[in-house]
Amino acid sequence: MAISATLHNFAVRLADIDRDVYQTLELRLARHPSETAEFMLTRLLAYCLEYQEGIAFSEGISATDEPAVLVRDLTGRLTAWIEVGAPDAERLHRGSKLAGRAAVYTHRDPAKVLAQLAGKRIHRAETIGLYSFDRGFIDSAAATVERRNTVTLSITERLLYLDLNGTGFSTAVEERRLG
Repeated sequence: MAISATLHNFAVRLADIDRDVYQTLELRLARHPSETAEFMLTRLLAYCLEYQEGIAFSEGISATDEPAVLVRDLTGRLTAWIEVGAPDAERLHRGSKLAGRAAVYTHRDPAKVLAQLAGKRIHRAETIGLYSFDRGFIDSAAATVERRNTVTLSITERLLYLDLNGTGFSTAVEERRLG
């Protein structure tokens, strides 16, 4: 018998001062059995840092034709392709061509992600941002994730302050370009 996904609930208070975005969100993330807590947390952070009208989670790690997070306009046209982790060049190439913009949020070593993509054909690679967090931040915060979570997330001057279930964490959001 196959193991099913575990549903995690996140009550999020988002204050992205850099982008003037203030929202209260009720999010449900299905965590596939092969998905790590670090990947799921990075997916949540990517969603919050990219939050805008039309944003949605895909089916997660099991979605082969969609990124972890996507944005559609009111007509249903794909406007942002947001990958998580260490996507392959072919997915980024396809996503960059389909959407107005593409980005990658990683919980892995960004130098290794860049090395894996170096020299590969990726449409408009120079416009694709690679965003990373301190590895200790992701590991520590992921250890506090439960089935029901209360999150306060503040971003100012690319510094991220996270309160997850009463425990505080902070990190810089580092940005690099693929090309």
